[in-house]
Amino acid sequence: MSIPPPPDERQPRDPFAPPPADAPPAPLAPPPHGPYGRPHGTQVSVNGLAVAALVLGLLCFLPVAGLVLGLVALSQIRRTGQSGRGMAITGVVLSTAGAVLWTAVLSTGLASRAWEGLTDAARGDEILVLEEGECFNAPGGLDDDTPDLRTVPCASGHDGEVFGVVPLPRGSRPGDARTAALAEERCAALRSEYAMDTWALPADVDVYYLMPSPMSRRSGGHAVTCVFARIDQGPPLTGSLRGAPSAFDSHQVVLLSAANAVDAALSEEPGSAPENGLAAHRAWAARVHAVLGEQIEALRGHAWPSGARGPVGALTADLEDAREAWDRASTAADADAYRAHHDEAYAYHDGPAAVTARKALGLAATPPSPRAGRGGDSAAQV
Repeated sequence: MSIPPPPDERQPRDPFAPPPADAPPAPLAPPPHGPYGRPHGTQVSVNGLAVAALVLGLLCFLPVAGLVLGLVALSQIRRTGQSGRGMAITGVVLSTAGAVLWTAVLSTGLASRAWEGLTDAARGDEILVLEEGECFNAPGGLDDDTPDLRTVPCASGHDGEVFGVVPLPRGSRPGDARTAALAEERCAALRSEYAMDTWALPADVDVYYLMPSPMSRRSGGHAVTCVFARIDQGPPLTGSLRGAPSAFDSHQVVLLSAANAVDAALSEEPGSAPENGLAAHRAWAARVHAVLGEQIEALRGHAWPSGARGPVGALTADLEDAREAWDRASTAADADAYRAHHDEAYAYHDGPAAVTARKALGLAATPPSPRAGRGGDSAAQV
């Protein structure tokens, strides 16, 4: 038999049973709220200026605009409660760094050098490396500071030919006068080594030296390129201009060696007027006098063929007269006296006696023009 519970004790209510009719209604649970009283699940907008500031900061091409937009975005976010604060701060930091970088670039000239590098790279021919014996075309001519050169076979028509490459000393600056003088001197010396008989060069060919451009120096090029090139728009060159000593007999080599040694000494004439540097001109005249003495002895000491003895003897006599005139020029008291002896000495060079001696030895007998093939006074960059 069961015993009922005491009156003040109640049995647990069945959770699945309906509530009693007299039970009070259950209170409604307050809705969940997020921060700032905003309900969870409500979409928070992103500040558009913060996004723009981040993009400009990453691209780094309008740093001032990115900095301004980032600061405005931070102000708006504090007022409206929008998201994007981190993007705005990142945009401000990147834009500030970009502004500092652009200031450094513009103040140090890096921008112009970078642009120069880009334009050089776009040209493509700036890093062209020419070797001795190669022939090339220059569609725009060599008068341009940075000519457009294209290598072609020497057997086909071409504008020029490389006869020497001269490495520049460490620390030399291709744009200064000393480097240009060195380039001219070395190219003049290499000219006769490559084409021993300079009288055989075409009349419209001159010597040019190509200095390394900024782009080629950054690529490791630091040498002067010596070239023969046309000086007008006449017919293109065909075939190589190379004429090494092996192409001549022993008699021809002796005569050409003497002539080229004298020409090399003459090519070193100072660029200033005697009135502005008489001492330098007198010193140069003394060097020419010494070189002539050496070459006269070489011509006298050689056993010439019977048909060439008389013509070479007459040429040697002209060189002796020229040597005496150079000796007087080396001790001239003033510029006027120097000029008189200078002009007298030059009258004996490449005159009729030289033509007759060359004919007797089977060499080219037409004297070159005062310009063609005589020096390296034309420069460009490559």
